[in-house]
Amino acid sequence: MTGSSETTINEPAVVPADMGETLVDPASFANPDKVHEVLGWLRANRPVAQVRADGFDPFWLITKHQDVMDIERQADIFHNGDRSTVLVPSKMARAIEATMQSPHLTRSVVNMDDREHRLYRALTQSWFMPGNVKKLTDRIRTIARVHVDRMLGRDGKCDFVSDVALHFPLHVVMEILGVPEEDEGRMLLLTQQLFGARDPELSRQADAVDDPDKMLAMFQAVLGDFNTYFTKLTADRRASPRDDVATVIANAEIDGKPIAAHEANGYYVLVATAGHDTTSASTAGAMWALAERPDLLRQIQANPALIGGLVDEAIRWTTPVKHFMRTATQDYELRGQTIKAGDWMMLSYLSANRDEDAFDAPFDFRVDREPNRQIAFGYGAHVCLGQHLAKLEMRILMEELLPRLDSIELDGTPAWTQSNFVSGPKRLPVRFAVR
Repeated sequence: MTGSSETTINEPAVVPADMGETLVDPASFANPDKVHEVLGWLRANRPVAQVRADGFDPFWLITKHQDVMDIERQADIFHNGDRSTVLVPSKMARAIEATMQSPHLTRSVVNMDDREHRLYRALTQSWFMPGNVKKLTDRIRTIARVHVDRMLGRDGKCDFVSDVALHFPLHVVMEILGVPEEDEGRMLLLTQQLFGARDPELSRQADAVDDPDKMLAMFQAVLGDFNTYFTKLTADRRASPRDDVATVIANAEIDGKPIAAHEANGYYVLVATAGHDTTSASTAGAMWALAERPDLLRQIQANPALIGGLVDEAIRWTTPVKHFMRTATQDYELRGQTIKAGDWMMLSYLSANRDEDAFDAPFDFRVDREPNRQIAFGYGAHVCLGQHLAKLEMRILMEELLPRLDSIELDGTPAWTQSNFVSGPKRLPVRFAVR
C-alpha cells in the first residue's frame, strides 16, 4: 500500500490509486482487514479526498465520523436523488440513465429528497417507531424461541448464518410486511441475489460479476422478479386490506393520488430486503465476536444488562451498509477541500464506525462501550426506518439464546460476502455446548 500525506496546493486531495482500486473492488470486502487498513490511512492523512478509479466517475470519499454526520444532517445540500445512491461503474450508470431516464433502478425513500422524501417516508414511519415496535415484543420473542430451539437441536454444530441469522429477522419482517411464510425462501433468495450480486457464490449469474452489461441485466431481472411478486400483492391488498405494511403501500396516496407502481414496488423491495438482510448481518457479527471471545459470553451471562451493549457493538463492528452516495447541490468546504456543486460523494459508514476520534480503541470489541455513537443506520433525515426493530430483534434473540449456551466457538473458517455496498458474514460455522 502506498501513499503520501503531501498534496498540491489548490488541487483536490486524491486517494492513492492502489487504495482507490481496493475500495471500489467488491472482492476487497471479503477481507475487511485490508479495507480497514486503507480507510485508517485515509482518516489519518486524507480524510476528504477524491477517488479516481478506472471504470468509475470520480467521487469524494468521506471517512471521518463527524464529517459523515455533518453531511447527513444537511440533506438540503447533499442530495440522494440527483445521482446514484450506490457506487456503480460509469458504464452501468450511463446505461441505467438511458434505460430508466433516472439514475436509479428503483424508486424508494432512499433516493428521494426534500418534500417527496418526507411524504413517502411518512407512509410507513409509524409502523417502525419505538412505540409500535415495542408492541411486537411478544411475537418476536416467540419467533426467536423457535429459532433458538432449532439451533440447539442441531447436535452442537451449525452454520449460524444459514441456520439462524438469515431466517429469524426474515420471518419477523415478512410478518410485518404481510408476505406469507411459504414465500419467505423466495424473498431471501432474491435479496441475496440483489445485495450479493457481485459475490460469485451468491450472484444469480457468476460470470456477470466483472461485466457491467451483464450485471445491469441481472439487476433488472432480479428486480423484475420482485416487481412481479409485489404487483400481485398490491392487487390482493387493494381487494382485501389487512393490518400490515403491504396494505399501507398498496393503498398509499400522495397529494390525493395513488402512488405509481414503480414507487410502490420500490417501497416493497426496500422493506423486504433491507428490512432483514442488514439485521441478519449484525446478528451474525455478534455471534462471530462471541465465538472468538470465550470470556465475553461469561461476562454477558453474569450481567445480562450488557446485551444491549452487545447489540450496539455488533452493529458498529459489522456495519452492514458500507456506504451511501450523495451529490452536492452547491460548493462546500470540508477540511480544506472544495466539493463542487454536482460532485458525487461516498459516505463511508465502515470508516466512520472505526474512527479513532469518535471511539476509544475502535478496533476492540467492547460491549460496555459508552457512549456507542455507531452510525451504521445513517443519520439525519435519511436515518434507517427500521433501526428500532433491528435492535429489538437482536436483543430478544440474544436474551433467548445466550443463557442456554455453555460455550460457543468457531468450527471452521468464517467468510464475508463480497460486496462494497451491503455485506456481512455469509458463513459462520460454530460449535457449541448447551447448559
